[in-house]
Amino acid sequence: MFVVSFAGVLLAAVVSAHPSERVVTATQWAALNSSIGGRLHVGIPLARPCFTLADTAGNINATECAAVRQGWTNNLFLVEQFGAYMNTQWGSCQATAQTCLIDGLNVSDPTPSDPPNVCEQGSVPPYYIDVRDASDVRKAFAFSEINGVPLVVKNTGHDYKGRSSAPGSLALWTHNLQSLSYNESFVPVGCSASHAKPGVTMGAGSIFNDIVAFAEENNITVMTGAESTAGASGGWVMGGGHGALANTLGLGVDRVLQFKIVTPTGLYLTANECQNTDLFWALRGGGGGTFGVVLESTTLASPKLTLQVAFAAFSRTNTNATRGFYEVVVNNSVRWAEQGFGGYIEPFQALYVTPKLNSTESSATMQPLFDYVTSLAPTDPGVEILSLELPSYGTFYQTFIANAGAPVGENAVIASRLIPAANFGDADGRAALVDALIQTLAHVTFDMTLIATTPYNVPDDGSTSVTPAWRTAIWHVVAEGGWDGAMPVADEQAAYTGISGAANYLRAITPDAAYQNEADVHEPNHEVSFWGTNYPRLLQIKQKYDPDNLLECWHCVGYDPLSPRFSCYV
Repeated sequence: MFVVSFAGVLLAAVVSAHPSERVVTATQWAALNSSIGGRLHVGIPLARPCFTLADTAGNINATECAAVRQGWTNNLFLVEQFGAYMNTQWGSCQATAQTCLIDGLNVSDPTPSDPPNVCEQGSVPPYYIDVRDASDVRKAFAFSEINGVPLVVKNTGHDYKGRSSAPGSLALWTHNLQSLSYNESFVPVGCSASHAKPGVTMGAGSIFNDIVAFAEENNITVMTGAESTAGASGGWVMGGGHGALANTLGLGVDRVLQFKIVTPTGLYLTANECQNTDLFWALRGGGGGTFGVVLESTTLASPKLTLQVAFAAFSRTNTNATRGFYEVVVNNSVRWAEQGFGGYIEPFQALYVTPKLNSTESSATMQPLFDYVTSLAPTDPGVEILSLELPSYGTFYQTFIANAGAPVGENAVIASRLIPAANFGDADGRAALVDALIQTLAHVTFDMTLIATTPYNVPDDGSTSVTPAWRTAIWHVVAEGGWDGAMPVADEQAAYTGISGAANYLRAITPDAAYQNEADVHEPNHEVSFWGTNYPRLLQIKQKYDPDNLLECWHCVGYDPLSPRFSCYV
C-alpha cells in the first residue's frame, strides 16, 4: 500500500469545498493530525508513481509504478489503496478533465503517464484519516464543522455513483476496521435475552471474501453480495444489499441486528430494534455515508445450507440465440422465484441457486432452460449445462462468485430497474418485457445483467427503509456502459446519457423503482425510485442526526445537487 503520511508532505494549505469558503492552514491540519495519533495522511491518486509531471503530492517511482500497473485491474490490490477506485472516473474530476490514469486495456503502455500528460488530484480527497476508532470520526466531524472542509466516507472503493470521493475533501477511510466475531446467542445492546439470535459482528472494512471464509470456519451461512472485495457493513448493506440468496434469506438490511455508528453531532450510538430505532430503520436502506459513519455491524447468521445450482451457457458471440434465451427465462422466472432461486443472467448464460429444493426438483424445474440451451449445441460449441448440489454457500461462492465480479480499473456507467412480477403476469406482458430487454441490450456499450436477487419470498414488514418495490420484484436489471482512460468531457457526458437512454425502454413498462447502489447517476425522480414512500421519513431522520448536513453525497437523502462538492460530476 502506498501511503504518504501528513508529516512527510505538505499540500496547499487551502483545502475547502469551494475557493470562496474558508482557508485551512497547515497549522490546523497539523493539529488535527496530532489529535488523532498521526493517522492523517495525504491522498494520492493511484497512478501517481507512474507520472513524471504532477500537480499532486508524491513522486515518480518505478517500483511502485510497476505494482500499480500489475494491480490496476485486480480488486484485491485496489481495495488496499486509498487512492484507488474500482471505477476509475470517480478519482477524476470529470467536469474539468483533471485526472491521473493509465490505460486499463494496456497497462504497460507508458504513453498516458509520459509528458506532457500531468497527474492531477481530480476528485481523490487530498487528505484522509485512517479510521481506527470512534474518536477519529468525532474529531473529523468537529474539524469539518469548524473549518468548512467537506467530508466523504470511503471503504473499499466499490462505488458506482462517486459517493466516496469529492474535490478538496477530507475522507474517512474505514477499510482497516476488519474485526470478525461470531456469537451463537447475540443480544442487541439494550434488548432482553429473548432477542438472542446467532450473529456475526464485523468491522466496517470487512470484505465478503473474508466473511464467507469466516462463516465456513464456523459452519454457518452469512448472506453476501457478489463483489468479493465489497464491504458488508458499508454502502452495500445500508443501501439494501442484494446477493444470490436474497430470495429466501432477504436483503442485507433484512438481516442486520445492530449498527454502531458515529453521528455528525459527535455521538457514538448503538442502533438496533431496542434503542435509536429511528436511526436503525434509516440505516437499513437509507444509504451509506448519509446518517453517520458506521464502525461495525452485526448480521444474522443462518445454519449451513445445502444448495442446488443450475448453470447454462452458450457462446457469447451467438447473439441470435439471445431472444429465445430471454423468452425462456421470462416465461419461467416467477415460478423459479417462488421456488427460491436467485442468480445472475447474462445475455448468453444463467446461473441459478436455491436452498429450497432437492437435486431432483431443481433439475426438473430448470429443464426448459436446459432444453433451450442444449438445442443450440449442434451449431454452438460453447454450450454448457450444469446441475449440481453443493454443501454450503461458501462452496458456491468460491466456485461461481469469488472470481466473477464486475470489471475494475475502468470507467463504468450503469442504470438499473426493478422488474415486478406484474410484468410477467400474462403473455402480452412477457412479450413486452422481452422486447424491452432486447432494445435495452442493443443500446448498452458493455453488457446487461438480469439479477435475480430480490427478496421475493421475504415480505415487507416495515422494518427497513428500502423501496417496498423490492418485495414484489423478480429481477433487478443493470445496464452497463463505460469507457477506458481519459476522454473529452462531451464524450463522458454522452456515455451517461446513453446508458440512461438504454434504461428508458425498461422504465417505460415498469413502476418507478431502482436500486440506489447500482443506479443511473442521473436517475430521474430518484427519491421515489430509491425509497418509494419512505423518503419523507428518511429526510426527517437525516435532519435529526445531521442537522448541518456534514455528510452529503450524490443522490443521498437530503443532498443539494448544486453543492460545490459535486462540481466534478457531468
